[in-house]
Amino acid sequence: MPVVSQRARQLGTENAFVVLAEVNQLIRSGRDVVSFCIGQPDFPTPTNIQDAAVSAVRGGKHGYTPSAGINELREAVARDIQRTRGITVDPADVVVAAGAKPFIGYTVLSVTDYGAGDEVIYPNPGFPIYESQIRANGAVPVPIHLREDRGFNFDPQELADKITPRTKLLILNSPQNPTGAIIPRDQMAAIAEILRANEQVWVFADEIYGRLVYEGEFVSIATFPGMLERTIIADGCSKTWAMTGWRIGFAANRKLAPFFTTWITNTESCASQISQWAAVEALDGPQDDAKRMRDIFLQRRDLIVRLLNEVPGVTCQSPGGAFYAWPNVTEACRMIGAKDSEELRARLLHEAGVAVLADIHFGPRVPGEGQHIRFSYAASNEAIEKGISRMAEFIRANTRRSAA
Repeated sequence: MPVVSQRARQLGTENAFVVLAEVNQLIRSGRDVVSFCIGQPDFPTPTNIQDAAVSAVRGGKHGYTPSAGINELREAVARDIQRTRGITVDPADVVVAAGAKPFIGYTVLSVTDYGAGDEVIYPNPGFPIYESQIRANGAVPVPIHLREDRGFNFDPQELADKITPRTKLLILNSPQNPTGAIIPRDQMAAIAEILRANEQVWVFADEIYGRLVYEGEFVSIATFPGMLERTIIADGCSKTWAMTGWRIGFAANRKLAPFFTTWITNTESCASQISQWAAVEALDGPQDDAKRMRDIFLQRRDLIVRLLNEVPGVTCQSPGGAFYAWPNVTEACRMIGAKDSEELRARLLHEAGVAVLADIHFGPRVPGEGQHIRFSYAASNEAIEKGISRMAEFIRANTRRSAA
């Protein structure tokens, strides 16, 4: 029989979609499940963006585009980077893809060589596709741990200690998935200082949640001296404008843009032309709906953090951005006799009808950091109240039984 390649065997997945499939199966069987497992805005795409897509269809704009994207969108992205980050990039340095996610793989492919021992430092816990793409493309994954007592950030000195002559890439994500933490300016400055002493290291700046900031400020490492040339600024339309299914992302870097374009030619050919015209409207059009959605996320954040901190055995820091809560459930696990957060997650789903993700879905559990689960609060206030109430009652009920 033919065999499957080692590369395919090493390819990881995004467990949010795995759990979502399980949730959907339970719902189809008649179960009542409150789901917090998928990082997707629950709002419709703003009407002006929908209208732009309809106009594109009616105007015959449904063929191939250049692999790098239509000029109008590349120019809009360059303007947006100037507005939001205060730095200047040429539209020719911008490349458009079917979502921001492909640029993770394209970057690893472009700056490391398969099997050469090239190292990539990435955040743990973190978006699981980071480690998956590092391994599948033949590089060496080097996790750097996010610590609860540092507001779910890493110690810059730990970064300095992990960089070796083989380090080719550092992945940064701020605001972060799954913790919602923001890398503060002083730490970003310290990271930039460390990188200036290690000129061989590229930076992949995953800034997809950059407009969903509630406390502090969004800071791009590309704004620090010497960083723009070696930083891949990755962003997209999915989170800010509720456009997850439209699949539009973009990256900016002068040296790597031609290579990204070639990778796209080899894989996607180009992003959907219809979605690209919608994205032009998202970036250049009115921002009232984006602001409204951000304000609602802030209200939901305050609600879910307050309710989680009232659940027996649970403590939750208030995330500075994105739409995720990352509560510590170590004591809750002990109270109900669950061996870890994954057992708690499974029991919450099957016994309480509450769908969340466990910390191990975002990388190896950080030593000494206890147990965590992730809630996506891209859900209504009613769903948040109902879900957290179910969780609290589940813990109380099972604590009483274990004590008896």
